[in-house]
Amino acid sequence: MTQSIATIALVVKSYDEAIAFYHDTLGFDLAEDTPLDGDKRWVVMAPAGKSGARLLLARADGPIQEAAIGNQAGGRVMFFLETDDFAGDHARMLAKGVQFLEAPRQEPYGKVAVFVDLYGNKWDLIEPQR
Repeated sequence: MTQSIATIALVVKSYDEAIAFYHDTLGFDLAEDTPLDGDKRWVVMAPAGKSGARLLLARADGPIQEAAIGNQAGGRVMFFLETDDFAGDHARMLAKGVQFLEAPRQEPYGKVAVFVDLYGNKWDLIEPQR
């Protein structure tokens, strides 16, 4: 049997502002935007190159989900965006206004720097040690 984690839900305030951030700022592709019942949508973003898990942008529905926006991992890094061009991606992200919480650092597992998305969720930009 072969299994993989294909899609991860991320609770967001607004479909359109989240699409704009992930597409225009991080360079993700809009893989799917399908209307559902009412004003809900099935919105899936895929990293450039379309490898790895995709993000399902799930608009918050009610106060409990709204309270989780930006803190779904309790303040820890939640996502790991792997790249084969750390310096280039880091520079492009800085130019687009992405907020990095630290300078890039070299770890035994690779080059890494923590950044936040538009809601404050923490991400690692990482170029794994090969």
